[in-house]
Amino acid sequence: MNQLILKTPLSEAQEDYLKQILLLSSGGTGSLEPTLAVSTQDLADEMQIKPASVTGMLKKLSEHGLVEHEAYRGVRLTATGYKVALEVLRHHRLIEAYLHQALGYGWEEVHAEAERLEHHISEAFEARIAEWLGHPSHDPHGDPIPSAQLELPQDAPSQRLSSLEDGEYGLVMRVATQDQDALNLLARLGIRPGAKVEMLMLGHSVEGTRVRVGEQRYLLPTNLAQMVWVSPLGDEYAG
Repeated sequence: MNQLILKTPLSEAQEDYLKQILLLSSGGTGSLEPTLAVSTQDLADEMQIKPASVTGMLKKLSEHGLVEHEAYRGVRLTATGYKVALEVLRHHRLIEAYLHQALGYGWEEVHAEAERLEHHISEAFEARIAEWLGHPSHDPHGDPIPSAQLELPQDAPSQRLSSLEDGEYGLVMRVATQDQDALNLLARLGIRPGAKVEMLMLGHSVEGTRVRVGEQRYLLPTNLAQMVWVSPLGDEYAG
């Protein structure tokens, strides 16, 4: 962990808590802007840990000055806690990008490997990875990678694919899942960051969401369509 951020080393578990608090507090939008307080129960559910254990860890993090926690009001990151969480995410997402680009891992494989490695790379190794990759702004799933200065890329506004209007086009910005089966299916359909998709007429139905990718038409289950975030494109993309 960057010693300029925190002088006292944290455990892997403490770093994981800070990372998950940040992800939950951004409301699933991928923006990494901590706008919401996170409940103890939501954090316990996400980390698959008993709420009593979560409460104990939050007390320790509060003593470090990394979170502000009030009973029945949830937990928020302090400014220092936010920076630590961004640093952990930078490690994680750089590792994902490196595994994908340098070692040929599929985008459905990289998350689990990065979870194991993110706590163990040095700042020097992080810098070498970033340089080799050309200082990427996003990981293979389209999630933003904080810069070495812990600044976030300025992304175009995005929305769920399922919220597009009939006949509207969108550019895929990110896929908000780490489920291997879902990622495998989306890859087979060509739905990755950078792909262009069209919402077909009568696209929204009880069966799912109808879209066109290239020359192919697909009926996506609603839960899968909601995992895909797109930036709406103008009328010049029609046809």
